[in-house]
Amino acid sequence: MSEIQGFENLQLRLGHTFKDASLLQTALTHRSYHFENRTKSTGHFERLEFLGDAVLGLIVSEMLMAAKPAADEGAMSKWRASLVNESVLSEIAKNLDLGRYLNLGRGEGEQRGNLRPRLLASAFEAVLAALYIDGGFEKVKALLQLELESRLKNLSSDNEFESDFKTRLQEWTQKRYRNVPEYVLQGSEGPEHAKTFRCEVLIEGQSMGLGSGNSRKTAEQDAARLALAKVTQAASTAGENEI
Repeated sequence: MSEIQGFENLQLRLGHTFKDASLLQTALTHRSYHFENRTKSTGHFERLEFLGDAVLGLIVSEMLMAAKPAADEGAMSKWRASLVNESVLSEIAKNLDLGRYLNLGRGEGEQRGNLRPRLLASAFEAVLAALYIDGGFEKVKALLQLELESRLKNLSSDNEFESDFKTRLQEWTQKRYRNVPEYVLQGSEGPEHAKTFRCEVLIEGQSMGLGSGNSRKTAEQDAARLALAKVTQAASTAGENEI
């Protein structure tokens, strides 16, 4: 696609018509496409993803401050993590139909109908950065309020973090050992567009789980899940109730 042609519906969903078309174009370009089409590509979205992550964190923090005036820092940190994780961001990307607009290389393009959550979440963060640069803070805030409204209303201290294994494991290690788990990347395999990562989690220097996933973050979550299962079983055997 050239310039912004074909992106009219997406701009409507974003609530903004871009003045600088190249920003949105870059935000929707995966590195695989960029490296295969250097002569016509405006760049890929990884730098924008970096900025988008920061803007996302700031705005969600502000939203939580307003929505939960009595909550302490610990609770808000957990809620923020539950709202900006890969799973939620990829769902929003799917709702916006971002996969339809992405410029993908040959390998990734073959998976367009079933794109990895990590790729979709990264693209969404890049789009947020493009929207921030071209439209300003309030434009991004309006979009996030719309997309996160129902999740924000339904936040509960009882059930929000059941799937955030890393947060739960860190809380346990801080309580038990006054330190945090260490995650070590053990390697990756497979083609660039479909890599599998392996991460090990160490507690007090002891290996507690070797997880895998289609991104480093996912592999770390899987390792934390396995570690939690171990410590939960150990606590149960010892008659403790710490997890």
